[in-house]
Amino acid sequence: MSEYILRTLGLTKKFGAVTVVNSLNLNIRKGDIYGFIGPNGAGKTTVMKVVLGLLKASAGEVELFGKTGNDEALRRVGSLIESPGLYTESTALENMKRFAILCGGTDDDIYQLLGAVGLAEVGNKRVKTFSLGMKQRLGIAIALLGRPELMVLDEPVNGLDPMGMKAMRDLIQYINKEMGVTFFISSHLLGELEKISTVYGIINKGMLVEEITADELERRCTKSLKIRCSEPKAAADIICSKFGETQFQIHDDMLDIVFDVNRSATVNKLLVDSGIWVSELGINIMSYEDYFLTRMGSMDVGRGVGQYA
Repeated sequence: MSEYILRTLGLTKKFGAVTVVNSLNLNIRKGDIYGFIGPNGAGKTTVMKVVLGLLKASAGEVELFGKTGNDEALRRVGSLIESPGLYTESTALENMKRFAILCGGTDDDIYQLLGAVGLAEVGNKRVKTFSLGMKQRLGIAIALLGRPELMVLDEPVNGLDPMGMKAMRDLIQYINKEMGVTFFISSHLLGELEKISTVYGIINKGMLVEEITADELERRCTKSLKIRCSEPKAAADIICSKFGETQFQIHDDMLDIVFDVNRSATVNKLLVDSGIWVSELGINIMSYEDYFLTRMGSMDVGRGVGQYA
């Protein structure tokens, strides 16, 4: 089993009578790019602030590098929450040197990191002249001072144009692969997270809905059969009994079931032989968006044999 970099154990945060984070159990392994996905107001930023010690948990614990209640472990974490706090009248190089006094880092580290985030040639320019994307990259370079093993990024592509988003994705993947840094990234933009995440944590209304690897998500978001028939629930039971449990949804007289579409004729014959009248049989592809909306309860999903809970 891979080493856990970050875990939360029953993490709960309340503001007065309002529960913003409810008994959350995150599991982030070394080397992950963990995409923390959920709608605005789901509790993503609050979780990150509690992890970083910026807010105190109402209940539960945060485990960093296998230990709880260890402030020293935070020295191994870099972060960028909401927006970078930069000295805009100073240059990028001066900003790096100021933060190096606090976080550690040599001159060699500073120049290497500015190069890594693509700011080597503008190191002597004042930050107030930078675009939003450049400021975000500088913030990440600062967060990398002290050589953290875990980076916590809150909505790092928020407000960026398409080119800026791609540059940020490329930077995160480079740091992950070449520098061995684990990432915990929040976003409400599924289209951006799906391009880089190796694991997803789905949060809604302060509760963790599911953790799923990118490989498993790809497997689940596969082609399925759409079968309009006389008894969709019975049809699902028959198929699962014959070929093994699988994911399915039922809407009125339509059964949408994950199955090898090349065996559609076999399924049709099985149902007809079992007394199920089939009036329509087609192929459907579940998108990542459909899957996440389903898991967050935004779609009417039938419950039954083989449905993921």
